[in-house]
Amino acid sequence: MAKICAVVCLSVLVMDAAAGILGFEAQLALNKVKHKRMWVYECKGSYEAFKLGLLACVLLALAHLVANVLGGCMCIFSADQLDKSRTNRHLSFAFLIFSWITMAIGFPALIIGTLENYKEKSSCAILHHPLLSTGGILCFIHSLFCLGFYVSVITAPGKGKNINNATDKALDFEWQ
Repeated sequence: MAKICAVVCLSVLVMDAAAGILGFEAQLALNKVKHKRMWVYECKGSYEAFKLGLLACVLLALAHLVANVLGGCMCIFSADQLDKSRTNRHLSFAFLIFSWITMAIGFPALIIGTLENYKEKSSCAILHHPLLSTGGILCFIHSLFCLGFYVSVITAPGKGKNINNATDKALDFEWQ
């Protein structure tokens, strides 16, 4: 069990770190491209940035999927159930929420930054925000939250043992 946990944690960490690095590399590739300026409009685009951004998006989504599927299903139906649960469940629930928040911000940032470079012609806009590097930073933050979630779920007391407490039986829904 410890070997599987280590492999899953390492794979999530590597996928998120690779997505973050690819996001930074895509932003650097976009910055290297010569761009045209016409008054307040700026036109730039890079196929290399598109490829790197797309790969970063895929790796971030895959890391999120692996961490959430192998972490198990957390079913908390009311605040009362959350109050009666163990501290470890509170911690894993907080990590789960924060991983979803970073995914909800980082993934669209990478997608929008990638789609700006999809067109064969350069994209023209008033402002070009560094969305690819922002998504890259959020990939690293996402890895920390996913690792915290997975480790807190795996190291829960009574994990895999016969639990006698009726409240904890009602709260421990997992993928079998």
